[in-house]
Parts: sequence; C-alpha cells; structure tokens
Amino acid sequence: MSHAIRRARELALDEATVTALRAELKTTADEVVQAIIDEVPSYANALSGRMGGTIRRAVRTALGHYLDLASGNATGGDAGDAAYELGRGEVRDGRSMDALLSAYRVGARVAWRCLAAGAVPAGLPAAEVAKFAELTFAYIDELSAASAAGHADELAARGRAHERHLEHLARDLLADASPDVLRASVQRAGWQPPVSLTAVLLPAAQARPAYRALDPSTLVLDDLPDATGVLLVPDADRSHLSRQLTDRTAVVGPARPWTRASASYARAVRARSLSSDIRDTEDHLPELVLSADVDAFADLRARALAPLQTLPAATARRLEETLRAWLLHQGRRNEMAAALFVHPQTVRYRMSQLRELFPDLASPQRVLELTLAVGRRVS
Repeated sequence: MSHAIRRARELALDEATVTALRAELKTTADEVVQAIIDEVPSYANALSGRMGGTIRRAVRTALGHYLDLASGNATGGDAGDAAYELGRGEVRDGRSMDALLSAYRVGARVAWRCLAAGAVPAGLPAAEVAKFAELTFAYIDELSAASAAGHADELAARGRAHERHLEHLARDLLADASPDVLRASVQRAGWQPPVSLTAVLLPAAQARPAYRALDPSTLVLDDLPDATGVLLVPDADRSHLSRQLTDRTAVVGPARPWTRASASYARAVRARSLSSDIRDTEDHLPELVLSADVDAFADLRARALAPLQTLPAATARRLEETLRAWLLHQGRRNEMAAALFVHPQTVRYRMSQLRELFPDLASPQRVLELTLAVGRRVS
C-alpha cells in the first residue's frame, strides 16, 4: 500500500473528522453494496443471503482500514491481504476479474461521494479535499491490484491442480485401472470422456509441442521411462492425426473405447519395440500378429519349415523365398519370377524341389502353417 500510505501521510485527517466518518461507516458500506448490486450484473445474486452479509462485512472492514490509514494509524497491510483473498475467492465463485474490477470502480465512486459528504461538514478544509480524493482512489487502486494478484494466483494454482488431475487420469488409463477408479479420476479432472482414445507414442520432448496442435481434451504424459511421451487423443480422425504428426517421431496405436486406452498404448509400445520404422500400427497388423507370441512363432516356423533344415543354408534360404513368393502370388509363375528376379524356368525348378520336400504342399492346413511361418522374415 506504499502509494496510499504516502498520500495518507500528506493528509492525516484529524480525529474529529475520522470520528464523524466512522459514524457513517455502516451506511456508507450499505450504499456501496447496493450500488454494486444495481450496476454490476455479476453480483446481482451473489450479494444476497449469507454471501451478501459476508461481502458487506468485507466492505465495512475495508472502509475501516481506509479510515485508519487516513488518520495515520495503520499501514493498510491487512486490507491488502483481505483484497488478495477476495480475488482468490472470486475464482472459486466462478467470477472473472473484470466483474471484480467493475465492483471496485463502482465502490470507489460511491465511497468517495459518501466520505466527502461526511468529511466536509466535519470540518475538512477545502484545500485538503483534493488530497482526500487522491488517497481514496489510490487506496482503491491498490486494493484492486491486490485482488488481481489473488485472482491470478488462484487461477494458476487451479490450472496446476487441474493439470495434475489430468496427468493422474492418463496414468490410470495406461495402467488399465478399474471402472470405479477411472470414474473417480474423470470426476476429479473435470474431463468429458470421448467414445474412443488413440495412443500416440513419441519422444518426451515432442509430447507437449505435438499436444498443442491436437484436440484440447487430449491427455498428455511426458515423463514416462526411457524419455518417452504419450498422447491419448479423443475420437481421432486417423488420417488427420497422421498429417498432424508428420514431422514427429511418433507411433500411432489403434483407436479403442476410452476405458481401454491401455490396449492402444500397449500396441504402440510393442510396435516400437518391433521396428523403428513403424508409424501407424494399423499398417503393420500382420507383423504385430506374428510377433505377439515370439516362442509360439519360433515353434511354428521350426515345425512348418523342418524339411528345409536338411538342406545347405543358402539353398534353404532360396527355397523359403520361393515358397513365400508362391504363397503371396498364388502360384502365378511369371509374377513369382518377377518378384524373385529370376527366370520363370528357375521358379519351375525350385517349385519341383519344394513339392518333393512338402508332398502335401497344397493342402489347406499346410498352406495355413506355411503362410504364418514365412509371413515375416526372421534374421
């Protein structure tokens, strides 16, 4: 309250004037409150009932501190603290700082009119009236500034708390928490559940920049192990999401019901472990299926391709490639030759070898096992 204190020291109302003004304190406070009700729409209902009583007492307290300051008997610190808390309270009650500043402006005008009407008859010299006005408006300005600081600090604190609740919700989703836990987390975070969530895995340093271009309801974590970040994107348009992530090192999981976001995340994690070239897991479903159970896949390959194990390694590799081409091109010799970069006669020769090794080569069960066995290359 440094500016107001300086003005107060220049004024220093005498005791008779202060006593006269204190006698009218309640009336002045009531007029201030009534003017705020009449002129600031946001306070039309807020100043009724118990809340109205609380605010009236706050106005009287502020005016009392003001008179203490004007008489040179206070520093005004308590009033500044109260104004700070008032600013914080306005956030809790859902009102903007603009509404509170409007109330201060109305209050300053009415308070000055009432105080001046009491001070002049009490003997305040005309030469001091201007100083009295300067003190009044300096005091209100500093109360306004204290309230604005309280309002801003409360908004910041609430923003940090909200962000923590959203992060907690994201962790619960990735941990596949129970429905009851998820409902509680959603309520704390004030988050509207979408139909689906799509997990996006990317370096932690890219998580926040990428998040800013996405739906505001996207959940983000950037402190997972191995410097990994994850975004949980609500009801994503997959092609649009891919374009937004073009310049990011990202792996996009499948869309899943929001309560099963952990499944989308798990697939993205597995895709990243499978290959650094995967960006969209939906484009690599065969590889993901075949790598789902590594031991089972190894056993299947060993059994299905056992006849090749009797051959020299180079021959076995050539015949496996030919077998893969036969399955992919459904036995069309010219297409197989083009894929293998060999002459069609070479394809014919190799296929005769394969039919000797696999007498039941065309049987449905054998085709199924061989398709799975050669479905992806194994180093």
